[in-house]
Amino acid sequence: MTGAASAGSTARLQALFEGHRLTPTQRRIAHCMVRRAADAPFLSSVELAELAGVSQPSVTRFAVALGFDGYPALRKHLRDVAPAADERAAGDGAYNEYQQAVQSEIDNLRHLATLLADPEPVLRAGRLLAASRPLPVLGLRAASAQARGFTYFARKVHPDVRLLDEGGTMLADRIDAAHRAGATALLCFALPRHPREVVEGLEYARETGLTVVAVADSAFAPVARHSDLLLPAAVGTGLAFDTACAPMLLGRVLLEAMCDALPDAQARLEEFDARAAARGLFVE
Repeated sequence: MTGAASAGSTARLQALFEGHRLTPTQRRIAHCMVRRAADAPFLSSVELAELAGVSQPSVTRFAVALGFDGYPALRKHLRDVAPAADERAAGDGAYNEYQQAVQSEIDNLRHLATLLADPEPVLRAGRLLAASRPLPVLGLRAASAQARGFTYFARKVHPDVRLLDEGGTMLADRIDAAHRAGATALLCFALPRHPREVVEGLEYARETGLTVVAVADSAFAPVARHSDLLLPAAVGTGLAFDTACAPMLLGRVLLEAMCDALPDAQARLEEFDARAAARGLFVE
């Protein structure tokens, strides 16, 4: 299956799982199916259990939690929707691997647009981020670029944004410092491969009383159980290194929602533009 078709299968699975309250074991099964999206319609319950490292009865309970009579009904549903992906794959035959990677990201953006049809999670996140003074923004390794980009723009409208892009023993200290200074929420960008210290950092942040808003590649990412509000945006996997157009765009959407929740955001932007013009900061 091509990268674009595989992304379509991943999006369908994520749409199927979202909105259900799943146990940690069930989230593990869901995450396994997302990672094996192309094979999922053809796996037996025993095979899926082995891949996910759970028991076969857990797979059955997982299917029931999704509203199916059992795993056979879930698998039938997945097979019924699979032809759409097969047709897309046939149409992608003329694409080279670079074009397929672009098509995969287009699919991810379409899926993100579908999720944003319900704007309430993003609006809630915007209110949480706007109210936190200071606002710590965490992103390590692959996610550091997303966190840094968000922080760059957020500082133009938010009075105190603190970038946490270095792990190690200092991470907990910096979370502590933000909390002592008055922070009430933390924004985290989490992308594969998920560093252990991000998961541990979020666990610690919640222990201190911070509300964690996370942008992750899947609703079943390792950071999910340590997040109060998780907003999923899939990454592309067709190239040697993952591509993250959807997480980047979701970060900009969050910025917009945060600006809407900050009564003085427009005034701050105008003030910045005036100072930038006076300094000749940008070349016209």
